[in-house]
Amino acid sequence: MAAAAAPAIPVLVAGGVAALVLKFFSRRPPAAPEIQEEASDDGKDASSAPEVPPITLSWHKICCALQAKDGITTVKRLLKNLSGEAKAGRLLAIMGPSGSGKTTILNVLAGQLAASPRLKLTGLLFVNGTPCVSTSYKVAYVRQEDLFFSQLTVRETLSLAAELQLPGSSTAAERSRYVDDILQRLGLVRCADTPVGDAKVRGISGGEKKRLSIACELIASPSVIFADEPTTGLDAFQAEQVMETLKKLAQDGHTVVCSIHQPRGSIYSKFDDLLLLSEGSVIYAGPAQNEALAYFAGLGHSCPEHVNPAEFFADLISIDYSSPEKESASRKRVEAFVEIFATTLYATRSLSGTEPAPVKLSTQHVTQQKVGWWKQFRLLFRRAWLQAIRDGPTNKVRSRMSVAAAMIFGSIYWRMGRSQTSIQDRMGLLQVAAVNTAMAALTKTVNVFPKERAIVDRERAKGSYGLAPYLAAKLIAEMPIGAAFPLLFGAILYPMARLHPSAKRFGSFSSIVTVESFAASAMGLCVGAMVPSTEAAMALGPSLMTVFIVFGGYYVNSENAPVMFRWIPRVSLIRWAFQALCINEFKGLKFECDKPYDLPNGEQALERLGFGDSTINKAMVEEGRILLFWYTMTYALMRKNKPRYQRIVAPDESS
Repeated sequence: MAAAAAPAIPVLVAGGVAALVLKFFSRRPPAAPEIQEEASDDGKDASSAPEVPPITLSWHKICCALQAKDGITTVKRLLKNLSGEAKAGRLLAIMGPSGSGKTTILNVLAGQLAASPRLKLTGLLFVNGTPCVSTSYKVAYVRQEDLFFSQLTVRETLSLAAELQLPGSSTAAERSRYVDDILQRLGLVRCADTPVGDAKVRGISGGEKKRLSIACELIASPSVIFADEPTTGLDAFQAEQVMETLKKLAQDGHTVVCSIHQPRGSIYSKFDDLLLLSEGSVIYAGPAQNEALAYFAGLGHSCPEHVNPAEFFADLISIDYSSPEKESASRKRVEAFVEIFATTLYATRSLSGTEPAPVKLSTQHVTQQKVGWWKQFRLLFRRAWLQAIRDGPTNKVRSRMSVAAAMIFGSIYWRMGRSQTSIQDRMGLLQVAAVNTAMAALTKTVNVFPKERAIVDRERAKGSYGLAPYLAAKLIAEMPIGAAFPLLFGAILYPMARLHPSAKRFGSFSSIVTVESFAASAMGLCVGAMVPSTEAAMALGPSLMTVFIVFGGYYVNSENAPVMFRWIPRVSLIRWAFQALCINEFKGLKFECDKPYDLPNGEQALERLGFGDSTINKAMVEEGRILLFWYTMTYALMRKNKPRYQRIVAPDESS
C-alpha cells in the first residue's frame, strides 16, 4: 500500500507546481513606480530640453535609379534630379501620389535607404552650406510602423532609451528628469505607466504609439527629424495631435521633414514648406501656404474656395490611368509642371540663398557614444526579463499546453508495467516527450523572434547597443521562463506514466528535456534570424524540425540510414534528447520474460536502438554542441543581416 501511495506524491507536487505557475503567469504586471522630480543643485532647470544646433539641410541633383542585373541598363528611375532644402525651425511636408518617391527621398536624406547592388544613388547634400554625407549630423527617423516591446510601459521604454543613448556622465536623477520632460512635451504623461501593448495586450492608442516613437528619437537631441507617413492608420483626432507635436518640435528649433499622402485641411495649415513630387520629379518646392496656391494660380490652375489645398494638389499632379486619353493628358500636364518649375526662382533659390551661420559638427555631435558592454548587458537583461515575465497571454498558453499534453500522454501511457509490450510503450512515450518539448519551444520562438528582431535591427542601426550583449542578455533572461514549461510537463507526465521510479532518474529526465527545450529555442532564433518574416519562420522552422524527428532514433536507426543522410542524426537535437531519455529510463530496468526471445533487461532494449555504447553525459554533450551551434549561427546571421544603407556619391558632372 505504501508503494502504491508513493507515485501519488509526485502527482500532488506536480499539481501544486502547475497551480503556482498558472497563478504566477495570471498576475497583472505591477505598475512602475512614479519618478519624483528632483530640484537641481545649481537652480537650473535640469529637465529643460537640450539646445540643438540649427541645421539647414539642402540637397542638389539627387538621382536614384534601379538598374538591371548587368549594372548598366536602367530599369526604373526612382528620383530624377531632386533639389531642395529643409530649414531649421520649419516643418517641411513632402507630398505626392503613391509611387512618387516620397519615402525614397526621405530615406536618402536620413541615410536610411536600404543598400542594394542594383541601386545607383547620386547627388550632393549640404549642412548649412557645407558639403557632407548623411551621417554627418544627428537625425531622428520616425518610421511608418511603430515597433516596441509590448510588455514595457511608456516610461520604461523611454528610460531604457535614455540609459543607452545619453552620455555616461549624466546622473540617474538627470536622466529621470530628462525622460519626464520628454513625456510632458509629447503629451505622454497620462499613459506613462501604461504598457505599450500589441495585438494580444491592451495598451496605448495608435497616436500615443506614434508620439512615443518620436519621443524615443528625441532622446539623442537630434537636429533633424524625419517622419515617414506619421498619420497613417490614425483617426482624425490622433493625426492632428501627432502633427501638432511635429509642429511644436519645429518651433523648438528642430528641422522637421515628413512625408504625408493627403492630409486634411487643418493639418495642411501646419506646414511651413512644401515639396510636391510626381513620378520622382519635383513639381513644386517652396512655402506651403499662399505662395504655393499663387504659384499654381499663375499657371492657370486656381484652387476653388473651400477646397483643401492638399486635395487640390493631389488631383493636379496625379496620373489618371482610367483611360488612355486621360493618362496621356495628365502625363503631359505633369511633365509641363516639371519643366516649368525647373526654370523658376523657387527651383534655384534653395542653393543660392543666404545660409545660416555654419555650425561646427564635432564628433560629439555626430556620433553615438554607446555605454559600456556590461551596462548594455544589464539594461537589455532587465528589458528581456520584464518582457518574458509579463507576457501573460503567451505564458498562459504555454503552461496550459504543457499541462494538457502531460495529462493526455500520461493518460495514454498510464502506469506502465514491466511487460514486454511496455518496452515499445516506453520508447514511444519518450519519443513523444522529446518531440513535444522541442516543438513547443520552437513554435514559441519562431512566432515571437522575427518581430523582436525588427526592433533590434532599428536600435542597432542607431548604435544604441551591440549584438553580443543583446543576445547574451536575451538568452540568460529567458532561461528561467523557458525551463518552467518542460519542468511542468515532466513533473506531471513522469509519475502518471510510472517511468523509472527514482528521484535521481526524474531529475535526469527533467534536465534532459530542459536542455532540449533550450536547443530548440536556439534553433528557433536561428530560423528567425534567417528569414524576413514571422510567416516564413513558421513555415521553415517546423519543416526543419520534422527532418530531425525522422532521424531522431525512433523511426530510423542511424546505422541503417543511407550514407548521404547519416550526418543528419548527428545534428538532430531530437535524436540526442531521445537517446539520453532512453538511457535514463532503460538502464537497470528488468522486464518480465515468458519466451526465450524476450528482452530481460533495459540494456538489451538500448542495444536494439543502437544506444548500447552511449551514456547520458555523452548525449548531453552532443546536445550542448548543437545548442552552441544554433546560438553561434544566430549571432553570425544577425551580424551579417545588420541593416546596411546605400551610400550617396557625387554626380558625374561630365556626363
